[in-house]
Amino acid sequence: MTIAINLIVSILTIVLLQVIGMVIFTLMTPFKDMEELKKGNVAVALAFGGKFLATAIILGVAAYTNTSIWFMMLWFAVGYVCLIASYWLFELFTPGFRISEQLQQANVAVGTVLCMVFIGTAFAVSSLII
Repeated sequence: MTIAINLIVSILTIVLLQVIGMVIFTLMTPFKDMEELKKGNVAVALAFGGKFLATAIILGVAAYTNTSIWFMMLWFAVGYVCLIASYWLFELFTPGFRISEQLQQANVAVGTVLCMVFIGTAFAVSSLII
């Protein structure tokens, strides 16, 4: 019975952290992600999907490598901060334009690269989680 309770608590924690992570990411953009998705903005969809997959990668590795929910949450926080930093570094290294404006203008190239930045960062950071 204890194993079942631990599993349920772990799954609920993972889902909650994933939702919190996505809410924070949507607050970072000056536009409403869901409105852009409703319009069919592929660039925003790619960036949003990359954020979701990146947070899931970090959560999965944090859950797999830690038996404690507290340590899993701590490593998720570390990884999540790295994802946010990767966004701002990408913004810093593209001085000719603002990423959020390009996404809102449906620039699929920017959305694709940002998606890969998030996923690549998640894989790299996940290798550090112990």
